[in-house]
Amino acid sequence: MIRNPVLPGSHPDPSIVRVGQDYYVATSTFEWYPGVRIHHSRDLVHWRFLGGVLDNTRLLDLAGCPDSGGVWAPNLSYANGLFYLVYSNVSTYAGGFTDCPNYLVTAPAIDGPWSAPVFLHARGFDASLFHDGEECWLLNLVHDWRPDHDGSAGLEATRFDRSTLTLAGDPVRLQLPPAAGWIEGPNLYRRNDWYYLLTADGGTGYEHQVTVSRSRHLSGPYERDPHGPLITAKDHPEWPLQKAGHGSLADNCLAYLVARPHGTHGPCLLGRETALALVQWEDGWPRVPGSLPQLEIPVAGTVDEQGPGGLDWSTLRRPATSDWVTFDGPVTIRGGRYRRVWCSPALSHAGSRHRGGLSRPLCSTSRRLFSIWQGSRRTTTRGIGIFSM
Repeated sequence: MIRNPVLPGSHPDPSIVRVGQDYYVATSTFEWYPGVRIHHSRDLVHWRFLGGVLDNTRLLDLAGCPDSGGVWAPNLSYANGLFYLVYSNVSTYAGGFTDCPNYLVTAPAIDGPWSAPVFLHARGFDASLFHDGEECWLLNLVHDWRPDHDGSAGLEATRFDRSTLTLAGDPVRLQLPPAAGWIEGPNLYRRNDWYYLLTADGGTGYEHQVTVSRSRHLSGPYERDPHGPLITAKDHPEWPLQKAGHGSLADNCLAYLVARPHGTHGPCLLGRETALALVQWEDGWPRVPGSLPQLEIPVAGTVDEQGPGGLDWSTLRRPATSDWVTFDGPVTIRGGRYRRVWCSPALSHAGSRHRGGLSRPLCSTSRRLFSIWQGSRRTTTRGIGIFSM
């Protein structure tokens, strides 16, 4: 039985890929190290955290990163024996201007080693790779920060040379459906003679939705599924899973984000979480029965992913190095200055399912020496806060 959200807590913008019998999901991490969290499953029911890909400043430098900046909407794909991970490192989005350089790293296996980052471009965010046989394209939203231009100029695709890891030629603007409005999170797929474009529409709030369009040509024109959104909860404010959107496909599995509000359209204390849906093909379109996110989906679980996983801690804007944090026995945190910015260390433990329920402690410190003891022992050390939800 799939029980949504399959990745509870802060696991937004899922990008799913299948390699053989293995499913992998990459999620956004924003200003937290390690960048881009990876989970693995073989049956879509049991998921195991493998660790974060961008675990050092060689791969990701978050110094000076604003709140909710950093890594937005990573894209994980696989082709010709290599994993490809595209990610952003947003340094500002103030005043409508977004500085969003996009990078690519590759690895022969999901646990690395990951290559040095290759800069792609900074024309927009939510970049993704589309592998189409011998060809490959990079898609992204085109950000337009000029006054009266609504922030977005649509979507574009640029040829990508996998042999040199470089963009080739000029970008091609996609011909989107009429009145498409603000769309983001593009993922492109090919099935028979059709190109299918999955996008996140309606913003990231309660109007969020996953929409499907298709075309005979990569550049369009694209037409939307007349059936409506692939999945959304926008017309059902009482539904327990809200803000459904930002989807990606692996075979007949749709990974997308949801949020669980406290009350109707209330605050979502656990942030945006990852959920799954099963897709059926009808009349040449991928469709989710009912188009609503479901809490449970009958699926036979076969492989229990309860084995050891990666280190399940996240640190704010600086990687967990031994000069300020150690995990041997009690967790010890030392404060101090971090390079170009004043940055007090902060540490969080990501939400995970246990027999006793969901545990999500969050720890932050001031510029002093503290020890955080694992387990339920209470600490009264000044300058530290521990919260459990």
